[in-house]
Amino acid sequence: MLQAARLMEMAGVLVGVYDQEDRLRYANRAFRAAWFVDEGEQPLWPDLMRRNHRESRGTVVKAKDFEAWLASTIARRGKAGFRAFETDLHDGRWLWMTETMQADGWMLCVASDITSIRSDERTLRQDRDDAIRASQTDELTGIPSRRFAMATLHEFLEAGSSQWGALGCIAVLDIDNFKYINDRFGHSVGDAVLKDFAATLQRHVRKTDVLGRVGGEEFILVLPHTAPEEAEAVLGRMLDAVRLSRPVPDQASFRYTFSAGITCGESGDKADDLYRRADLALYAAKMRGRDQISLDPTIRLGPVDMTG
Repeated sequence: MLQAARLMEMAGVLVGVYDQEDRLRYANRAFRAAWFVDEGEQPLWPDLMRRNHRESRGTVVKAKDFEAWLASTIARRGKAGFRAFETDLHDGRWLWMTETMQADGWMLCVASDITSIRSDERTLRQDRDDAIRASQTDELTGIPSRRFAMATLHEFLEAGSSQWGALGCIAVLDIDNFKYINDRFGHSVGDAVLKDFAATLQRHVRKTDVLGRVGGEEFILVLPHTAPEEAEAVLGRMLDAVRLSRPVPDQASFRYTFSAGITCGESGDKADDLYRRADLALYAAKMRGRDQISLDPTIRLGPVDMTG
């Protein structure tokens, strides 16, 4: 292990390891130099990106609204077992980066210098990556789109079962009385509610979870390796946060709520069937008066091992 650490420290490739809280726990010399990390320092990834952006160093971020870009990126970061992409640095280098995720949320980042690739090829590939990123992002809220969320759901089901047969949970969420909000206050307020809802929930989404907008006021939350009781606790914190939120600054009394249905994925489940069960649980929450969570009655409760 000591020899491996020495080799990584001297390697020309950039190597970094982030934990489940997205804190940098290891970075070799090349990585530290590229992103201006002091030896022994362990910053959170968002903090590292913010300070480098302020100093115009590290990763080039071309977005007009940096914080909106950061929130959208966090919503998609680490949500796949493996991904590869290209990025450029302020020092002129062009990097090929890979991110490898473990089920517990730890991430290995490895980057190689590909600056020698012709600029016209780089531009073409960057345009391709931008188009893919746009298709994976909901334009209004900045969180993952229906396409990305449903692809994640399929991956969730294909990942294989844990020791007790369950893969984790999904929840379908719906903003209560959203049509009334649009009709009574106008679509600008409706859009503000949607953006506030996504931002509020995203603050309570764990690194291994995926929150996506399915369409209109309906959202999906995928919670891998999560027992039903734990999923209910996550949604409960979200309910509390939304109840306290005030998305319309000039109308302090305006508030809104949401309802959610939770089910668990079992080995052999199909995505459509899983979504239908969560949606039926959501309907039960609506029928009981809204602003609450309903568990699919078919799921198994009790002590379970979700370690996989």
